[in-house]
Amino acid sequence: MTRRPADGRAGEGQPQHPRLRLNEAIHQPVRLSILALLANARQVDFAFLRDSLALKDANLSQHLSALESLGYVTVEKVFERKRPRTWVSLSPTGRTAFEEYLGTLQEIVGAPLDTTSEG
Repeated sequence: MTRRPADGRAGEGQPQHPRLRLNEAIHQPVRLSILALLANARQVDFAFLRDSLALKDANLSQHLSALESLGYVTVEKVFERKRPRTWVSLSPTGRTAFEEYLGTLQEIVGAPLDTTSEG
């Protein structure tokens, strides 16, 4: 039976567990929810995001700022009929990061357990 170090890393020559590749910025539940919603739309209104995800304005703004600083979303503020409106969309970088994240999750949940190494 092969033993792993106490910190969970694979030994030399052994592949790392896919969980170690999870993007922590996306793994946060609110950010994951934002990206999942944006992945299925060209752009989404701030109010729609807020209401769909049951968030407060300030909370959504904080998460959007974090995602925007990573280049994962674009935020566009416009005036429509003299009223401010904020549109949010998934950037190409964000789409790639989200797809990689989903692929890593699939590796984690889709891989059968290796029972051959149990003693």
